[in-house]
Amino acid sequence: MQRILIPTDFSENAWNAIDYAIQLFRNKRCTFYLLNTYTPVIPSSRFMAKMVDGVRIVDAVRDASERGLEKTIARIKNKYGNTNHSFETISSFNLLVEEVKDIVDTLGIHLVVTGTKGASGVDEVFMGSNTVRIIKSAKKCPILAIPHHFEFVTPTEIAFATDFTRFYTTSELSPLIEIAKMFRATIRIVHVQYEIKALTELQQFNLNMLRRYLGDMEHYVHTVSELNSVSHTLEMFSQELDIHLLAMLNYQHSYMEKMTREPIIKRTAFHTQIPLLVIPELGMEGNSSKIEEEEEEQNVSSYN
Repeated sequence: MQRILIPTDFSENAWNAIDYAIQLFRNKRCTFYLLNTYTPVIPSSRFMAKMVDGVRIVDAVRDASERGLEKTIARIKNKYGNTNHSFETISSFNLLVEEVKDIVDTLGIHLVVTGTKGASGVDEVFMGSNTVRIIKSAKKCPILAIPHHFEFVTPTEIAFATDFTRFYTTSELSPLIEIAKMFRATIRIVHVQYEIKALTELQQFNLNMLRRYLGDMEHYVHTVSELNSVSHTLEMFSQELDIHLLAMLNYQHSYMEKMTREPIIKRTAFHTQIPLLVIPELGMEGNSSKIEEEEEEQNVSSYN
């Protein structure tokens, strides 16, 4: 059974992420954990009120959090009533990113689904600051970020953006492959280049291994020239090929890291277009062991 964590602040942006997740996994048995965190201002002066209508501020905020979660569950069940799905609520007096990390570790969460719009509500922001922090801190769990205005579309066209400079493990690719198999999707491997040139020997090896992992799944390789920025290039590629979901690994010097460091003016076009699946890399130890396994398997097969 899939265990999926969805943070919510009870906004329509957060509801859109919930709505997308429920439709994406409509045919899967899942437990959804809806999380709301709160950090009320603690009065530090005798001139500041500690009570409102006889209720402590901390208690009032906690009660509002719990009521909001109950209303969200009622809204979900009223709209869907999917017997494949069960729901748990978590109301926590904590910072969102820290609570997400704790829950992922303690509950063995398989996926975190979140909205992308920032608290400011400004559309030109690449992603909300909390979303970016969650992505940067995610070490064990993929993050699926859903744009504010994106309506669910069955993801039959999925792009996987990579530069082939890093070895992929089966564990890292499993979230991408699982979703693609669920919907019999076509995977379009997209390589963004500043200048068109032949792949190095290492890049070609990693590409071959990637195609090997994908097996008989329908997939294609696209090499595109960078247009002003990686984010803008991927945005144009996604529009032209009607991509429904963009996936990428998050590691040092990856496209994801480059995009979060680009100047705002270069990534405004990408901010809220299509869902983004960000897959964390394994630790160095995990990568090394997987590389050894893959190399050994390749050597064995070469002798057969």
